Amino acid sequence: MTRAALLLMAFLVATPLHAVQPDEVLSDPALEARARVLSKDLRCLVCRNENIDDSNAELARDLRLLVRERLVAGDSDEEAIAFIVDRYGEYVLLNPTTDGANLVLWIAGPLMLLLGGGVAGFYLRRRQTAKPASADALSEAEEQRLAEILKE
Repeated sequence: MTRAALLLMAFLVATPLHAVQPDEVLSDPALEARARVLSKDLRCLVCRNENIDDSNAELARDLRLLVRERLVAGDSDEEAIAFIVDRYGEYVLLNPTTDGANLVLWIAGPLMLLLGGGVAGFYLRRRQTAKPASADALSEAEEQRLAEILKE
């Protein structure tokens, strides 16, 4: 094979594969571009952490078609996403919102880290200030025994 053919093969292998079927593609390039952008932010409910644009699942195809249907109907990007979230829940968003009940989830991680750091700091500081038993507090019998050991 020639170098050009090898180079072409390398580029083809390195390109991302999309699961969008030719019959899903809209005839209007502007609407199709909007649909692709929206699809990248929607989670495939079957494949979990994969967007619907990259998923081959049947449900992902249905979601891609639904996005395109909403855009053709004249919805804005926000309205199309809101329609899908209303229908499937917030789990369909790859980047969940930071309001309502999700705010607790966004804050819980850093809050637990700070709380754990505070508890650890309190424990270490308290441990540092505790007085260890010193050798000066020996009883009379212990002092005599120590003196005998040191003489030997």
